[in-house]
Amino acid sequence: MKRLAYIDWMRGLACVVMFQTHCYDSWLNPEARKTTLFAWSQLGGTLPAPLFIFLAGISVALVSEKLRTQGISPGAIAKQVILRGAEVFGLGILFRIQEFALGYPHAPWTDLLRVDVLNILGISMMLMGVLGWVAGRGSADSARNRNLAGALLAAAAVALATPALWTIWRPRFLPWPLESYINGVHTFDQPQPWLFPLFPWVAFAFAGLTVGFCMFTSLAKRLDNWSFALLGAAGLAICGLSVAFDRSPIRWFGGYDYWHTSPNFFLMRCGVLLLILTFAYAWYRWGLPQFVFSPLTQLGRTSLLVYWVHIEFVYGRFSILPKGRCSAAKATLGLAVISLAMLGLSFLRTRYKPGRQTREVRLTPSIETMGGATGQ
Repeated sequence: MKRLAYIDWMRGLACVVMFQTHCYDSWLNPEARKTTLFAWSQLGGTLPAPLFIFLAGISVALVSEKLRTQGISPGAIAKQVILRGAEVFGLGILFRIQEFALGYPHAPWTDLLRVDVLNILGISMMLMGVLGWVAGRGSADSARNRNLAGALLAAAAVALATPALWTIWRPRFLPWPLESYINGVHTFDQPQPWLFPLFPWVAFAFAGLTVGFCMFTSLAKRLDNWSFALLGAAGLAICGLSVAFDRSPIRWFGGYDYWHTSPNFFLMRCGVLLLILTFAYAWYRWGLPQFVFSPLTQLGRTSLLVYWVHIEFVYGRFSILPKGRCSAAKATLGLAVISLAMLGLSFLRTRYKPGRQTREVRLTPSIETMGGATGQ
C-alpha cells in the first residue's frame, strides 16, 4: 500500500492541473483568453492526460508482478487486466451517454461516438493485457524481460506511426466512428487534436508499462531508492534527445506537427513524466506527505470520481460560472471552489466506503487512473 502512495500523489497532481485547464478553458471570456495566464494554462493541459495513461501502464505492471508472486498464472493475470480494460471502456461509453442526455437537445447525437480518454484508456489496458498474455510464459525474469521489450517496442511503433496515420496513411476506408479511434477525425474532415485516439495516446500506456516492469528488474532491486534517481536521469536524457531531434533537419514522414503528432513531443512528455515520477517518489518518501495530510494523494485515490463529477460543474449544464464570460479573477475563484469541492467529495468517498477503496488500490490501482484532461 505505501509503495502505491506516490502514484496516488501523481494522479492527484494530474487532477489539479486538469481542473485549472478545464476551468480556464470553459469560463474565461475572449479577452482573458489572450493573456499569458491562459497560454500557460493550456500548456499545462498537455500534461494530465499523458500522466493518467502513463500511470495506468505502471499500475498494470505493478499489479501483474504482485499477482505473479502469488502464484497466479499469466493467463489469469492477463484476463483480469483485459476485463478491467473492458470495464473502463464501458464506463467511457456510459459517460458519453450521460453527457448526451444532460446536453439534450443541444448536444449532437454524434457526441455519443466521440473518442474520449476513458475509451482509449480501456482499450490501452486491454492491449496491455494481451501483451501480458503473449509474453507472460516462462520464468518470471524472462516473462518480465519480454513484457518490457514488447511494451517499449509498442510505444515506439505507435509514436512513429502517428504522423502518417493522421495524414498520408489515414484509413479513410473506415467509417468515421472507427477511423476516429485511429486518429480522432470524428465527423470532421481532419483529425482533431482535442480528442484521444489510439495514436498517439496508447503509446503513453506502453511507456508506463515499460517503466513499471523496469522497477522489478534485478538492477532496480540492487539500486533500491537510487533506481528512481536513474529514472530521473533517463528523463533528462530523453528531454535532451527530444530537443536535439527537434532541431535536426531530419523529419519523419507524414508531416511535422510538434504539438500533436510529433514523436519528438512524445519523447519530451515521456521525459517530463519520468522526472515527475522521480520527484513524486522522493517527495512522498522524504517530504511532507510523510507527516501531514496530502490533498493530492487524497484526490489521486478517487481520480475517476472527481473527473466524472467536475466535468458537469465546469463544462456541463450545471456549470457554476457562466461559460466564456468570466474574467481571470472570477475564473480563478471558481477554480478554487471546484478544487475544494472535489477534495471534499474525494474525502467523503474514501470516508464512507473505505473497504472498496482499499480493494481497488491494492488489487487494481489502474482502475483509478481514469481521469482525463485536454489533449491540446
